[in-house]
Amino acid sequence: MSKVTEIERIFYGKVSIPQFDHTTANKAKDLQKQLTKPVGSLGKLEKFAIWMAGWQKKVKPTIKNPYCLIFAGNHGISNKGISAYPSEVTFQMVENFKNGGAAINQLCKLANIKLSVIPMDLDKPTRDFSEEKAMKNDEVLSFMKEGFEAVPSDCDLLILGEMGIANTSSASAISCALFNEPVEEMTGIGTGINKHQLSKKIKIIKSALELHGTHFNDPASILSCYGGKEIAAIAGSVISARLMSIPVLLDGFISTAAASSLTLFKKRILDHCLISHLSAEPGHARILKNLKKEPILDLNLRLGEGSGAATALLILRAALVTHNGMSTFDEAKVSKKINS
Repeated sequence: MSKVTEIERIFYGKVSIPQFDHTTANKAKDLQKQLTKPVGSLGKLEKFAIWMAGWQKKVKPTIKNPYCLIFAGNHGISNKGISAYPSEVTFQMVENFKNGGAAINQLCKLANIKLSVIPMDLDKPTRDFSEEKAMKNDEVLSFMKEGFEAVPSDCDLLILGEMGIANTSSASAISCALFNEPVEEMTGIGTGINKHQLSKKIKIIKSALELHGTHFNDPASILSCYGGKEIAAIAGSVISARLMSIPVLLDGFISTAAASSLTLFKKRILDHCLISHLSAEPGHARILKNLKKEPILDLNLRLGEGSGAATALLILRAALVTHNGMSTFDEAKVSKKINS
């Protein structure tokens, strides 16, 4: 059976969706109470360890095989002059990734993350979504399939990043349609456009929303109107990871917007995802408010390419090394708290 058909079966509710294992998580929580520290003294690190345990279904979860997938796609909307860089930069940055020269390469080396860069028909950009649908539905499903199949089965933590000139425009349009947010509040400077370009970007996104509307019943439909190939692939990867109970670190604005499209299928479909950082793009905070999710970090990042998620993975490693490696009070022969 092809993965396109499998994705459609998931959307039709014919595939069982794995859930968080509360039994294992409670055992991990009990372990935390026995470690040589005041209960709760490691704050969110404790919560991250318990969350990882529930999804990996291991009292002592691991990060032995983390993968970062960067999907790259070009956008027809870039021809409208709303980006600081020409679309050729997508090609050039893919080569930079492959040659090891980008920020994400250095961060993956530091955090011991396996990196895969997946260009998606860069010589064939999506159509200009301010004039027509960006993709046909079958194209969306095809790129979702590519993302679905890209997730390695031995992965125990997945990072999803992207590269695509003008994809902040797609992310803004998707987010406005999904959450009924004003365009002005969801649209930022992307890679560094000026005030005139930002005003033009807002007008173009508004015209696209008037053209395609804001009411959608499934992920493929909204991605067909406003999405990019890399955005569809990220959505497919999120589904794949959920079916394998692999925890996911979403990078920033674009990755989160891509994943958010899946909430049209199932509200809790992103329970296995953590938000790695709060992007400097203004729309990201508003997405997170709608999703009721908090970022791990807030470093004023807006680079994309998985950089925030790779950085946040170091925090998760800290959570697990303390959870898994500390002695219990009994093992260390340390007296426990005196009950008053």
